[in-house]
Amino acid sequence: MSVNALEQHEGDYRARQIRLGTWVAVGVIAIGAVRVHLDWQGGPLLVALITLAGVSQAAMAFLPWRDLVDRPWLPKVLVAWWVANLAVLLAFTAYDVAALAIYPAGVTLVLASTAALASERAVIGIGAASLAGYVTLVLTRDRPVTGTLAALTLALMAGVMWFCARTASNRRRLDTARLSAERRIEALLENSSDAVIAVLPGGGVTYCSPSVRSVLGYEQSYVTSELLMDITHPDFLPLVMEWWLAVANGAPGSCARVESRVRRGDGAWIYADVIGTNRLHDPSLEAAVISIRDITERKELEEELTRQAFADSLTGMPNRALFRDRLEHAIARNRRCGGRITLLLVDLDDFKLVNDSLGHNAGDQLIATTALRLHQQLRAADTLARLGGDEFAILVEDVSEIEAMDLGDRLLAAIRRPLRLGNREVVCSASIGVATAKAADGDDGPDPGELLRNADLAMYAAKAAGRDRYALFDPGMYADILREADDRAELERALARDEFVVHYQPIVDLPTSRLIGVEALVRWEHPLRGLVGPNAFIPLAESTGLIVPLGRWVLRQACEQLARWCVEFPAAERIRMNVNLSARQFQHEGLVEEVGQILAETGINAQQVVLEITESLLMQDTDSTIETLGRLKALGVRLAIDDFGTGYSSLSYLKRFPVDILKIDRSFVDGIDTEHGDATLAEAVVQLGRALQLQTVAEGIETQEQWSTLQDLGCEFGQGYLFAKPGAADAISSILGGAKPS
Repeated sequence: MSVNALEQHEGDYRARQIRLGTWVAVGVIAIGAVRVHLDWQGGPLLVALITLAGVSQAAMAFLPWRDLVDRPWLPKVLVAWWVANLAVLLAFTAYDVAALAIYPAGVTLVLASTAALASERAVIGIGAASLAGYVTLVLTRDRPVTGTLAALTLALMAGVMWFCARTASNRRRLDTARLSAERRIEALLENSSDAVIAVLPGGGVTYCSPSVRSVLGYEQSYVTSELLMDITHPDFLPLVMEWWLAVANGAPGSCARVESRVRRGDGAWIYADVIGTNRLHDPSLEAAVISIRDITERKELEEELTRQAFADSLTGMPNRALFRDRLEHAIARNRRCGGRITLLLVDLDDFKLVNDSLGHNAGDQLIATTALRLHQQLRAADTLARLGGDEFAILVEDVSEIEAMDLGDRLLAAIRRPLRLGNREVVCSASIGVATAKAADGDDGPDPGELLRNADLAMYAAKAAGRDRYALFDPGMYADILREADDRAELERALARDEFVVHYQPIVDLPTSRLIGVEALVRWEHPLRGLVGPNAFIPLAESTGLIVPLGRWVLRQACEQLARWCVEFPAAERIRMNVNLSARQFQHEGLVEEVGQILAETGINAQQVVLEITESLLMQDTDSTIETLGRLKALGVRLAIDDFGTGYSSLSYLKRFPVDILKIDRSFVDGIDTEHGDATLAEAVVQLGRALQLQTVAEGIETQEQWSTLQDLGCEFGQGYLFAKPGAADAISSILGGAKPS
């Protein structure tokens, strides 16, 4: 209930009490008139005067008291009226010697009326005056009144006065508490986020909370049921009308909810959450209570979250989730008409190099520009999405395979155009995979995931074929993937079943043929294919990441074997164990800790362990590589560069690497005795090693001529079939026991 409503009810109450007091006064006058007519000897004139007084009092009941109760002068007028009534009663009783008993009853009525409207102080004042008047009447009577009767009457009148005074005081306290509570509720409603409105089923508003000003922007007095309809958005009006009928015709206490758009008083449109509760059967309300809350911010946040969930933040294009949804709808559409769907996956080539060399801002600029260029090559009905990173997806419908190939050419040409990033001009290329599907009559159509997978396979085929091209999906690509998955699973089972073995190839001192070390080489004892060389499974292990646990296993096996040799043969303490580290294994975060743990558990001398890293690996992220090499060096192991001469490392880089050994690649050794160029390259590597105080080891020595030439060039150590093929540990044990390699 609003403050105005509270004042309205308070004014109605006071007006009713005044009218009630007026009719009481009329009743008392009527009794006096009967008394005068029957028992007095007065003439018609006196009766007429009394009747006139009664009519005047009755006329007062019809005054617009509701409009007068709020006037500041009314309390004084009422007090004067009560005093005048008391004076008339006193005069009447003083004149009529037999009417003394009427006086206390009349005073009681006056005090009751005073208690209903005036303060406790006014009741006590009028009561005291009435007591004084009664004492005066008793003392001035011709016929004396007994003291006991007078005392009892005074006590009765004093009790009535006290009761009426307490009644006025309690009423005032109750009104104050009620008004305070109601005003507190009003204050809460005024600061509420909901506008609460009580609406009659046939129209009309019986209550409106003050918060309607902040929620809807209208004054309370301005809110009507017609206004509520007028400010509802036309698009939502049918829904709101249906909701209102559900509220008005629902069960007592039932609620219904609806979201609508509402025009505020300032003309702005807001989203509103409207809850209606049926309180028509509640006698205190007999209306439907409507709660209106502004949810514009929530709706805008939901729209923004939806946009973020289905749009790429950098390009504003559809993301993977929205593209998948549009792909499903396109499949459903073409299922009905038997149309063709073509999906193109575009992946930029060497995008990581742009990010690493020019920074992420340049990478973002490249992505945004590429997205614009791709969009310019498409029709309005085509869908372009960014799936993430540097990968885009394009959905086109109703194009032939030739048209799809033409689109692929146009996309590649658009991407290939030079682009300036910062102060550098960059030329980028892309690999595109194209997959098509056609839904025949009665066919469920292609599966979206399958179509995406096919395009992805085609895209990787384009990369494998040299990049900067497109490739059409062929079912054979899927067969290759399945075969690769089977090979991976088989490789995982081989690791779990310990099907791998380590063979060792001797490394000898070239001038003396003395064994100075061995290189650990892994082999696969396949249950069906027999002993399988590394070329058949190492590339797969490298690409799948299985090379990390496999390399760790090889290192542990080699170190444990070296520890056993050192126990069995004193000469083994002078040989070294060479173990290859793959690129994935070298980049593994826990490599250094794993090497340290294996050295500690096997107890071998770290100086006897040589870790071989390819030259091409050293050229990737050199700062990080140098840090890892330094940590390995701190463990005490020695480091060798394998396949040296094939990675095009510069001398400045080589000087920064903490390596101990250079291994001459076998491609230089093969023609060393016939090709002058190979001999020159091998000699250059030997001289470089000597200049940097590094040992040199030649790989792949198979002939006496190669052996002799390498000795003449000054190469210190070598390995190859001329000395021994890789074999089991027993072969090395025989050498350590005294036999020379054969």
